[in-house]
Amino acid sequence: MEIHSEQEMIAFGERFAKNLKRELNSATIVELVGDVGVGKTTFTRGFAKGLGIKESITSPSFTISKTYAINPNENLIHYDFYRLSEPGIMSEDLGEKINDPKNIIIIEWGESVNDLLPEKHLKINIAYNEKGNREIKL
Repeated sequence: MEIHSEQEMIAFGERFAKNLKRELNSATIVELVGDVGVGKTTFTRGFAKGLGIKESITSPSFTISKTYAINPNENLIHYDFYRLSEPGIMSEDLGEKINDPKNIIIIEWGESVNDLLPEKHLKINIAYNEKGNREIKL
């Protein structure tokens, strides 16, 4: 799928969230793979919108994670492991969150935590194509 603008990326994220099939026994995990500036956080803004979250979504590059309430019983947790070559104590935090089926987790720069992620998780690759647009592969 080719994305031509920020608005299209937000709309794609929103549609993706609305059509998401949830896991019953553990958190639903979406791993976003792509270079800096390719639109991972923009996708997450649309995704949050699709879940009905009204808060402003920003990159957790410096805080590592941010939690947004979907409703009183469910959360969207947005991780960004860009600055961590080793997840350290964050691996314990992620492990706890993964085991809770009330969580939807979006992970950017997940290479350092790949061994913690369940085999059955969604992975979205976002890359620039030769026309300067974004190409999305599931």
